[in-house]
Amino acid sequence: MAETPYPEDAPRRPRYLPIAEHGLIGDLRTVALVGSNGTIDWYCCPAFDAPSVFAAILDAERGGSFELAATVPARTKQFYFPDTNVLITRFFTEDGVGEVQDFMPVVAESPGETGRHRLIRRVVCVRGTVPFRVLVAPRFDYGAAPHTVRTPGGLVLFESPAQSLALTSTVLLECDARDARADFKLSEGESAVFALDQVDGAVAPRACAHAEAEHEFNATVTYWRRWLHQSRYRGRWREMVHRSALTLKLLTYAPTGAIVAAPTTSLPEQLGGERNWDYRYVWVRDAAFAVYALLRLGFSGEAEAFMRFLTTHISPGCGDGSGPLQIMYGIDGRADLPERELLHLAGHQGSAPVRVGNAAAGQLQLDIYGALIDSIYLYDKWAQPIPSGQWDDVCHLVDWVCDHWDQPDEGVWETRGGRKNFLYSRLMCWVAIERAIRLATHRGLPADHRRWRQARDAIYRRIMDRGWSERLGAFVQYEGGDVLDASLLMMPLAKFIAPTDPKWLSTLDALTEGLVSDSLVYRYDPQASPDGLRGDEGTFSICSFWYVEALVRAGRLDEARLAFEKMLTYANHLGLYAEEIGRTGEQQGNFPQAFTHLSLISAAFNLDRALG
Repeated sequence: MAETPYPEDAPRRPRYLPIAEHGLIGDLRTVALVGSNGTIDWYCCPAFDAPSVFAAILDAERGGSFELAATVPARTKQFYFPDTNVLITRFFTEDGVGEVQDFMPVVAESPGETGRHRLIRRVVCVRGTVPFRVLVAPRFDYGAAPHTVRTPGGLVLFESPAQSLALTSTVLLECDARDARADFKLSEGESAVFALDQVDGAVAPRACAHAEAEHEFNATVTYWRRWLHQSRYRGRWREMVHRSALTLKLLTYAPTGAIVAAPTTSLPEQLGGERNWDYRYVWVRDAAFAVYALLRLGFSGEAEAFMRFLTTHISPGCGDGSGPLQIMYGIDGRADLPERELLHLAGHQGSAPVRVGNAAAGQLQLDIYGALIDSIYLYDKWAQPIPSGQWDDVCHLVDWVCDHWDQPDEGVWETRGGRKNFLYSRLMCWVAIERAIRLATHRGLPADHRRWRQARDAIYRRIMDRGWSERLGAFVQYEGGDVLDASLLMMPLAKFIAPTDPKWLSTLDALTEGLVSDSLVYRYDPQASPDGLRGDEGTFSICSFWYVEALVRAGRLDEARLAFEKMLTYANHLGLYAEEIGRTGEQQGNFPQAFTHLSLISAAFNLDRALG
């Protein structure tokens, strides 16, 4: 639980909150980031990848925000209403205690309501009296589009050329040319409600009075608790595992079943650096791993929805040298994700550039085929048999992998320093073919078994012959190199090599020596293996959880448990993780990241099972 002090002589609002000082709310279509100071400074509407309405996290001056906080010095603490994605921010003042309840109702799939995107902020005074201030300052289209303000019928209407938002309130608001604001005081038991709705020709503005806010609050709590009740996890780290599951659910796009890698763009991997990317899309690899994690916990509905996304929105083409699949897609399945820089935004704490779109969509990353086919294999094994049409698609993909596994690619980490013969890419090509063989054998499905086995075995021999460095006594990042890479932690996890094989144990020791710092794991050394980008990065949290699993499977349970418990201390106050962790423990990169939370689930599940 976070505690943020506001001393008498300090500015009322920090210019930029650290990335970790945020919670997440959402409605399975988009999300908002709520700072521990009560400010919403990231919100895209109506979908994850829509232009932002509030983006102060990327530019405190131009991005726009929705501030709601006590007007007197206060300490703040933030927590989730138990077993839900309803966020509570509490303000402790000299004269009383107040709280802001933030949530986004999950819209029912009923005519007339699917287009309603509502963000509700309910303020309650629970002790004494507390004065509050609200400032609603939207900045449409990433702060680039002008807007006007009207006040018809008691509501505030913010109108831009492409979008309109309606703000309703139970307190009287004052407006200027762009913003709405109010100062108000609440006594114990009193409340105020603010609701922000997208409006268009099909969805009319709707007031949100106290009674409706109470109804929506209860309905939202019920929705999340009913969903979480499906979890089969009863292990030692239930709270962290369930928070990770709730976070992964927030990163799903209900209309298509897509799962985004993260709900933000351009949060820096290094302050002042250029490693700022847009993650609001569906990475085939990340989503496939998320399916595995959710299936482990018993959430087969999400896995089924993602399989439906694959079959409905992504159809493997004939393919060329770049492959039948892209590495990522839009949440609606679109393939075109042009990358551009928003030069008018300063970036988080001045870390420009701010990017939207992602040019990595055009990269060749062979590992995605292994991640995808493994998730299909597990879905068939743990949920329900895949249909014949999907098996035809799998066969098409495996045949392509058999023909193209030995070409260089950009690799799992999306380097921009040129293609190499990355070992992880070879490993996951082996996984793609091996899992398809298993599935065909188990189900008696038609397959070119001879060809597939020959390719699978050829990949195995290639990795063992060219991926091993006698000098390092370890498997290496790419063929013929002497560079370590944390992605190799997947070798025993993917069942390519026995977790107690002498070659693997030697590799694990080398990785521990070369890439691990206090349980935190670096992806690789960019100085030893240039990736085409300037600057450094932090440790990569998914790799840290892979490291825990590798230790578990090697039988080093004491080391594994200590590493896992240490990793838990790097979560933020709500149990959320960004992509990376910096040298002093700060969260870096897009936040929260699906990759990290799904790997936490897997590590907790396997460690708990091994401990008995």
